[in-house]
Amino acid sequence: MSTARAPHLKSLPTAPTRPSIAGPAPAGHGGGAAKVVGRQAVPIAVRPNSHEPDGRYPIAWLTITAPRGAAPTVTSVCECGRNLFAAGHRKALALIADHADHRTRCPLRNHQEGAAA
Repeated sequence: MSTARAPHLKSLPTAPTRPSIAGPAPAGHGGGAAKVVGRQAVPIAVRPNSHEPDGRYPIAWLTITAPRGAAPTVTSVCECGRNLFAAGHRKALALIADHADHRTRCPLRNHQEGAAA
């Protein structure tokens, strides 16, 4: 009995016999360097740096927590000294509405006309 020869599953790469296509072209006249074509620069939309101060800063925060199956809680905090908390659906909705109303009444947000400087 003779054993059957296993077919070759891999082929070994052959050594290149000519220059690579991706290589630089040789200098034509012997006096100049090879010319390389680079990528063109493409202009992109540049956003302003968000870390630079522009005069605006937050002064009031509304934090709402509503876990599934539990009573929602709301906290309303403002730089003017306001710090309110509410728990439960009805009270939470009332505090959210009050926070929105406070935005129109807060002395830090709305400069009052005729106030002494």
